[in-house]
Amino acid sequence: QVQLVESGGGLAQAGGSLRLSCTASGSIGGIGTMGWYRQAPGKQRELVASITSGGKTNYAGNVKGRFTISRDNAKNTVYLQMISLKPEDTAVYFCNAYTLATAYNYWGQGTQVTVSS
Repeated sequence: QVQLVESGGGLAQAGGSLRLSCTASGSIGGIGTMGWYRQAPGKQRELVASITSGGKTNYAGNVKGRFTISRDNAKNTVYLQMISLKPEDTAVYFCNAYTLATAYNYWGQGTQVTVSS
């Protein structure tokens, strides 16, 4: 079992920035790729960014150049630095961890990000 706890969400103005953090605990030895997803009201959950255990990153096209995902394996923590925020970035952001041995996805409880225009 892996537990994921997110923090750092909140309210920002358009053009502002926020930093999300997600710390994993439990059976963390099997974690491979970690990532951030988001879900806006009435929409499907979508990938925002992901990072492998080796540091390879992947971004959704609509956040590329504005969001940066990073990972501190020693702290079992993944970060999402968001700049130049737009109202359309408003959503609940979920942390995700994929475990290699069991091919299972774990999810955090979500943190709300609201960007005002």
